[in-house]
Amino acid sequence: MKIPAFGRSRQQKPKSPSKSPSKLPAKLKIKPLSQWHPRLRQVLDLTVTAGSVLLCLMMLPTRLPGMELLGIAPNWLLIWVVSWSVKRTVFQGALAGIVLGLLQDAMTSPNPSHAISLGIVGMITGFMQKQRFIQEDFISIALIVFGMTVLEETIFALLLTWMGDRNIQDIWTYYQKVALASAILSSLWAPVIYYPLNKWWQQIKLAQS
Repeated sequence: MKIPAFGRSRQQKPKSPSKSPSKLPAKLKIKPLSQWHPRLRQVLDLTVTAGSVLLCLMMLPTRLPGMELLGIAPNWLLIWVVSWSVKRTVFQGALAGIVLGLLQDAMTSPNPSHAISLGIVGMITGFMQKQRFIQEDFISIALIVFGMTVLEETIFALLLTWMGDRNIQDIWTYYQKVALASAILSSLWAPVIYYPLNKWWQQIKLAQS
């Protein structure tokens, strides 16, 4: 005996219309630096370099939490000079130090000039690289920044003493506090400036070769 079927045992769901995959916006493809026009590459390099200098100048009067020790902040311009000079010639290092020292004079006081001390720092750093006394790692850069900060503060204190319009004992008492605090902070914050700039200059050098 056949049992009559009361409707379909399984109701087939109507097929939903196939959804067409949404069209994703095409990703913006940036050509590698080696394929850029040399003039455009040069303009971009100058922009990044000048922008980093401007950023260091703006950071000079800034006192943020963790960037201050005994009222002293890191010497950002010295960190930039060391980062620049560590892979360049003695002349290029000295020139960079003189230019940044003159910029610092424009923001603070030109008596005595910071161009002398920063110029010597850039020259010595370039000489050290030429003689292969240093290695390319953060520890070496931090040690160089520490030593160059002490040297820069010593030269500046000597210039103040040579001017003769201040008490010598006050100069050297203040120098001891400034030199140690600035050297510690500058060496700790050196990778923040050195790493991105060094990475960028390496990319530009590879693109030009």
